[in-house]
Amino acid sequence: MPNIAALKSAARAAIVIPLVFALADKVIQQPQTSIIAAFGSFALLVFSEFSGPTRSRLIAYAGLACVGAVFITLGTLCSRDPLLAAGYELRVREPGHRLVRTPALDVHVHVLEPADPAVDEYLLLRDHLRRDEDDRALYERTKRELTAQDWPDMNAYADAKTDVIESIKARARSAREERAAVDVGHLS
Repeated sequence: MPNIAALKSAARAAIVIPLVFALADKVIQQPQTSIIAAFGSFALLVFSEFSGPTRSRLIAYAGLACVGAVFITLGTLCSRDPLLAAGYELRVREPGHRLVRTPALDVHVHVLEPADPAVDEYLLLRDHLRRDEDDRALYERTKRELTAQDWPDMNAYADAKTDVIESIKARARSAREERAAVDVGHLS
């Protein structure tokens, strides 16, 4: 006669794990989270057994799942690199600069040291593009044209857009100086 407890654990795992994996995959849409959810469910359902009435067992399983979620959250927050722990992929690692992106390539995040002069350069470009429709259109057109091409690496792509970005930033500096002069004129 087979071990009934082992059969129950296997049946629970066979039913719940695919559901948890599918739910995590469709709702959260992060492959790492789906895998963690599947393995966590396996550990919870196969390696742990609670006794007592059904209600007490469900509460115990839910409590254990919540504690696991808290530990994963704490581990992510305490990680040296929470963006990587959250599922972003590292693309560039240079002294004082990292570039991470989502697996879907729809989000790119530059991570810089707070005192890095590049922060001011990024903000100068961003703020100018928010104000200047012509330069925003030029930037968009350039990026679209360049992303449609195949590049041997990211550096070649970055080099190809440098002249356009530098010309936009030169106009941004001029516009900033003009605004500062106007502001000073209003104070006089």
